[in-house]
Amino acid sequence: QVQLVESGGGLVQAGGSLRLSCATSDRTSSSYAIGWFRQAAGKEREFVAAISRRGSGTAYADSVKGRFTISRDNAKNTVYLQMNSLKPEDTAVYYCAARWAALIETIKLMSEDYPAWGQGTQVTVSS
Repeated sequence: QVQLVESGGGLVQAGGSLRLSCATSDRTSSSYAIGWFRQAAGKEREFVAAISRRGSGTAYADSVKGRFTISRDNAKNTVYLQMNSLKPEDTAVYYCAARWAALIETIKLMSEDYPAWGQGTQVTVSS
């Protein structure tokens, strides 16, 4: 089972930026589609963004579209989430998750489709 480690969270003012990283332990990380999810205090976990195994396909939640960008560097076994124009409502614990993916596959948006998860990283946006 691939292992995932998130980093890059922190405290930022509204309008600021952060870049989250998700490092995978598997040398075959290019076989995995990666998703970012977040969970705010007292709320259910929600989809943020996802990227296909080779990075050719991406998907975003409407709430972050135009502000967040997901990308990956398979040579470094790392997926990134660049977050710009952050808002207080973006405050949450952010998790990356992985699923083995076929070469051609619809990007999955449901947390249930991702069997491997990282421990999460806290993002706090102050107003």
